[in-house]
Amino acid sequence: MKKKNKPKKTVPSDTNLAIYLRLLKYVVPYWKPFAVSLFGFLIFAATQPALAALMEYLVDSLQAKDRSEIYWVPVATILIVFFRGIGSFLGSYYIAKVANNVVHTLRCAIFDKYTTLPNGYFDDQNTGHLLSRVTYNVSQVTSAATDAIKVVVREGLTVIGLLAYLIYMNWALSLIFLAIAPIIGLLVNYAGKRFKAISKRLQVSMGDITHVSSELINNYRVVRSFGGEDYEKNRFKQASFSNLRQAMKMVQTGAINTPVLQLIVASALALMIYLALLLMTQATPGEFVAYITAAGLMPKPIRQLSEVNANIQKGIAGAESVFEVLDQTPELDNGGYEVDRVKGHIEIKNVSFNYPGTKEAVLKNINIDIKPGMMVALVGKSGSGKTTLANLIPRFYQHQQGEVLLDGVDVTDYSLKNLRQHISLVTQNVTLFNDTIANNIAYGALKDTPLDDIKKAAEDANAKEFIEQLPNGWDTMVGENGVKLSGGQRQRLAIARALLKNAPILIFDEATSALDTESEKLIQQAMETVMHKSTTLVIAHRLSTIQNADLILVMDKGKVIEQGTHQSLIANNGAYKKLLTNQIT
Repeated sequence: MKKKNKPKKTVPSDTNLAIYLRLLKYVVPYWKPFAVSLFGFLIFAATQPALAALMEYLVDSLQAKDRSEIYWVPVATILIVFFRGIGSFLGSYYIAKVANNVVHTLRCAIFDKYTTLPNGYFDDQNTGHLLSRVTYNVSQVTSAATDAIKVVVREGLTVIGLLAYLIYMNWALSLIFLAIAPIIGLLVNYAGKRFKAISKRLQVSMGDITHVSSELINNYRVVRSFGGEDYEKNRFKQASFSNLRQAMKMVQTGAINTPVLQLIVASALALMIYLALLLMTQATPGEFVAYITAAGLMPKPIRQLSEVNANIQKGIAGAESVFEVLDQTPELDNGGYEVDRVKGHIEIKNVSFNYPGTKEAVLKNINIDIKPGMMVALVGKSGSGKTTLANLIPRFYQHQQGEVLLDGVDVTDYSLKNLRQHISLVTQNVTLFNDTIANNIAYGALKDTPLDDIKKAAEDANAKEFIEQLPNGWDTMVGENGVKLSGGQRQRLAIARALLKNAPILIFDEATSALDTESEKLIQQAMETVMHKSTTLVIAHRLSTIQNADLILVMDKGKVIEQGTHQSLIANNGAYKKLLTNQIT
């Protein structure tokens, strides 16, 4: 008996620094454009003290009444503005290039991660919140990585440049700005924590909006049939109002934070000007004007730095939710055994199973031996464990006890990709994509299949006739999840897809339940033509479809309570006959 390892969930550090450092790893591949952007912002920042220095030269020249060399000041002004524009372009464009590439990488990473996560993860998650992470949450990282980083680098360098110039002019007076730095830091830190907390609640509320919207769009027929319009409107209104409330809290925090910070900076500036008037008695008029000009340029970048904190915290919260997905443990795939084509011998020995987080076993000590080429049917009431048992074969779920063997090898020893290429699956809930009929049949690894083979599979599934009657034939778009087709037509396309795969194992999970009687007979004929070369597991609701099965297993409450052929089970006069009688009557 093999012990199964239960996937563990890891959660990223909740510290802002840890998240930032992790984001920086995604910036490393784009260090060249990042370096260009830094160079651009350095040019931009240098123009600010240059402007103050130009004012010093102009005033002192005017004071000395020496106008012989001041006529180049307009040219210098134009040059400063020109280089300021060059720096702004280089910085803004290349930091945006870096940021958008990082967001693209993260968005692809989270989508790729979704393709590797186990079934249990999706069972526990809300679809709207999963979609919101790819769309809204990642866009918050964009906000932090473009506008936020641009402002932080540009205005940060500007503040450093101006402060350095002020210290150079009069270091004692300049200590006033350094003195208020801790106060500004405390205010920004408090606001930052609040911004991050509100951003997390905003993400949750946006996920709720996406969830309610997707449910309405996907189930609009049910909503209209049962008069659920008002109920859905109220659900959406509540979700949207929750989002509105959190958004206004974000605005409120910023609206209070910015003027308070401005008041602190303005007070420091006023004190500096007052002291400059008292203490800078030895300075020339030009030096005094230059000093006041440089000091006057300080509040704007400081204000912008404080305001950008909201975007940074949104980005941190968004990145945290993204990293939470990226840190999830993917499907367990430790197997390395691979084979070109299995024979299809399935053995289930002493298998028990319960879903993660539940104590009650869904399957209890199951033992089945399915020889290659056999057709085995699973029947029983809803909730008896039929579908769960079938899902253990392709390892959609990991069994906790016992063994599931394929050709004598435990399915956990196969690589997942190799294991699943031997299995064709058709479920009751047909999945079709908003693509052509031909592409829906030849999906995924089958995409390069010749059209003649696609047509043959459709013919075997008795779907060719209705396909060729459609306006665009094989190029007909089926709509989202095949909305333009009937239930029976969708089911036959799914069966055609399974037949095209030509796998040695076929699993039909209520595959004919959506078909009318005539279509069911056609599908039965199609199934019989391929079953002779495949091991087939049929989960059946309609017992009339499995009367020719080599073995019928009757399940109840996770156990196999009867097994045999159709005739032997009827003669046994047990649970199977009771199920059959109930269907007939």
